[in-house]
Amino acid sequence: MAPTPSAPSGRSVPDDPADPASPRYPEAARTAGSMAALDDHLVDCRACPRLVAWREEVAATRRAAFRDQTYWGRPVPGFGDPQAAVVVVGLAPAAHGANRTGRMFTGDRSGDFLFAAMHRTGFANQATSTAADDGLELRGIRVTAPVRCAPPANRPTPAERRRCAPYLARELELVGDGVRVAVALGAIGWQALLTTLDEQGWEVPRPRPRFAHGAEVTLRRARREDLGTGAGPGTLTVLGCFHVSQQNTFTGRLTPRMLDDVLERARELAHG
Repeated sequence: MAPTPSAPSGRSVPDDPADPASPRYPEAARTAGSMAALDDHLVDCRACPRLVAWREEVAATRRAAFRDQTYWGRPVPGFGDPQAAVVVVGLAPAAHGANRTGRMFTGDRSGDFLFAAMHRTGFANQATSTAADDGLELRGIRVTAPVRCAPPANRPTPAERRRCAPYLARELELVGDGVRVAVALGAIGWQALLTTLDEQGWEVPRPRPRFAHGAEVTLRRARREDLGTGAGPGTLTVLGCFHVSQQNTFTGRLTPRMLDDVLERARELAHG
């Protein structure tokens, strides 16, 4: 076999999956051997030029209220219990929230709303989430997203969502056999989650269930072969919940009681 041509010194090969700027770079996440290895790979990713440009522009210009802070400005790993029974799947980091703090759902009002509910329902040790070193700990639950960089106008493109998909897929595999419930925040999280689960051998109904707040779909595995660190549980329940965005929480479309109900249902299913 002929050797792969090397790039001139100082230049990268666009199709080299080892190059963080290559569109193929996220695919290597599928073989990460641990959550730490997955996170190390993730934070170097530069596979989506539009998202890289935006996250770094926001980090450089900063919001006036955070002018004296150093923004994270990189892809954001999942956060929480590495052996969680419940996984919460959002959309993407907020420009001045997780893109600033480096921790999922941390530093903005959406995170305030979410973690306060987790505290009320026994999943978190405190109700506030302001910085990566604020002492917040999650018990039995993990938060993640299908897109790991802050997108302009909070709208990742379909191509960006597909490119980032290996990170969510591998994270779900690494959390392992204990996952019983996945809570999808919003329609995009719902669609991304069902796509990933379908690819991992779960029997997702056709046509796919539509997103709705309070939707509940129980899935079973179609294939039992090992897809990661284990074949996973025999069943997995997917719950739908309106996203914790300010557009929903400020208007009353999503109330604290509504979110508590979803999380309490998740706990009931996880330990039932």
